[in-house]
This record gives sequence, structure tokens and C-alpha cells, in this order.
Amino acid sequence: MSGQRPRKSKFAPRVLSGVQPSGILHLGVYFGATKQHIALQDEYPGECFYFIADYHAMTTIQDRELLRKYAKNVALDYLALGLDPAKATFYRQSDVPQVCELTWFFSCVAGMGLLERAHAYKEKLQQGLRPSVGLFLYPVLMAADILAVRSTTVPVGEDQGQHLEMTRDIAKSFNAAFGNKVFPLPKARYDIPTVVPGIDGRKMSKSYDNAIPIFADDDELRLKVGRIKTSPLPLGSPIDPESDIVFAIYSLVASPEEQADMRTRYEAGSVGYRQAKAELTEKLKEYFGPFKARRRELEQDPDLVEDILSEGARRASAEITETLELVRESVGLGRYKDLAAL
Repeated sequence: MSGQRPRKSKFAPRVLSGVQPSGILHLGVYFGATKQHIALQDEYPGECFYFIADYHAMTTIQDRELLRKYAKNVALDYLALGLDPAKATFYRQSDVPQVCELTWFFSCVAGMGLLERAHAYKEKLQQGLRPSVGLFLYPVLMAADILAVRSTTVPVGEDQGQHLEMTRDIAKSFNAAFGNKVFPLPKARYDIPTVVPGIDGRKMSKSYDNAIPIFADDDELRLKVGRIKTSPLPLGSPIDPESDIVFAIYSLVASPEEQADMRTRYEAGSVGYRQAKAELTEKLKEYFGPFKARRRELEQDPDLVEDILSEGARRASAEITETLELVRESVGLGRYKDLAAL
């Protein structure tokens, strides 16, 4: 009817993202994703859910000590970088195993053709990974993670866009199959992408061995910055800041005034690469110094970190259990409260 207001969704705005524990956090991950994730906790206070995706990591890591170490590092990194457990729910994926039950429900409505079209699965096979069932079902587990708390917004990079579309397809299939709109159709949030160049000029990535770790000690940081690829220009020559890796990284951590000053000196030929790298090293130390100090404090208080993750798991579990109550009722299975009485 003309002039009629559109119906509001019954699903409250909610954000979810997962972080796979796959190694050391570097500048590319921080400026490309982590920084934005942490900023969202102020935009959606109390409605951000962030989890350490240790189930997902098992598709590539089958060393229990390494998996534990990497998961611990993610917890320390995010908390040190500003994730506030009073504003966001932060938990280990494996501490809420209900997502595995939801994965099964979704496996029963997801089409094989949908999963076979997954770009990430094909790329992993090309990289030589064994085509395990877990790797094939990765998008279904990802859908369970997203829909378990009935999130409506998922911050992702463009490379994850297909997985989110698959999540929407799975939600539609479930809602249609059981005639009950249990799940929202979450939307991707594509912030302006920040592509950080690695020390060799390619996109910064652990797989390229060209990354600068955020929490590197001073000596390692100096060595990494010193290895940044530069042009073979004689000292005193003007340098084009737009094509320079050192300047690109410097711009991420320097103030607008500092960037303008460096640009002027580049174009005038009054700064060489050695000096520019030295200044970049100092800016990185300055920018991440407070975060490093906070991480050292957290390392000395492992019980605090575990308490935060446990509380996050409790809150997430309450939300996910509520979702599964609706799911089990929709498909015709017993509800949890009924099972507990047996």
C-alpha cells in the first residue's frame, strides 16, 4: 500500500566476526581487519561477538600445542589492542560446541553444489592441502558461527564475500524448509579496504614471509623494516612517495602533519631510505608501544585472560542455546529443557 511503512526486522543489529589462530599478528591483519573490529564495539555496544576460530584452524593445524599457543596469542593480541570485554563478547569457538550441532542442521539443508563452488576450498586444494571433509564443510561451520547468535552484520574482506553469500543461502534454505524464519539474512560490512604492502612490495601476508609483526621486539622490528624493498636511487634524489613501500607503511602510523613533512622531504630529495626507515621504525615503536606494554601485563595474568574468555563463552552459549531451542523445535526434535529432565 502506498505510504505504508516498511516492516522492521525482528532481529536486533548484531555484529560477529571470527579470528583464525594461524600465527603472529602483523600490520596487514591489524590495519586490514583488527582495528576495524575493535572500533565496532563502540558503534554496536553490547552487540559485538568476536571468537577465536580454533575449530576452523583444525583444517590446517593438527598440532595440539601449536593450536593452543596460537589461540592464546589471539586472545592476548585482541585484548592488548583494545577489545573491551564489557562492550564485546569474546570467546573461543571450541568453548561453545553447540555450533557443531548447528553445523549438522545446516549440513542437512546446504546443497552439495553450493559447497563445491567455494573459491576458498578450491584455492586450498591448489595449495596442496588434503581435501578433508572438514575443509569441504568449512563454509557450513562458518554459517553456524554467524547464525548461531543470529548476527545481522559481518565485517569481512572481499575474499570472504562468497562465504557470507553462502551463509545467506543456507539461512534461506533452513527458513524455507521448516517454514519458520529462525534466522536473519546477515549482510557483509565492507569497510574501505586497507591493503598494507609487505616488505617485498606484495600484499603483506604470513604466507609470503613479508610481514612485520606488531609485537616484534625492537631488534626484530629494526631488521624487518631494514629489509623493506626500495628503489636503487642515489642519495639526494627525489623519491616518489606514492610508489614507496616505506612511505606507505609510515602513513599508517604517522599523523597527517608528519606524513606531509615526510612527503615534502621525499620530493625534495632531502631524506634517504636509511633515514626514512629509521623514522618508520621509531613511529612503529611509538604507535604500538602502549599495546605491547598492555600485552606484557596480560601475559603475567593468564587467569584474567581465561576469565574473560570463560565469561565470553558463557554469554555466547546462552545466546546460541536460545537459537538451538528454536531450531530443534522447528525441525521437530526435543528441546534442551526436555532432554535435561530425562
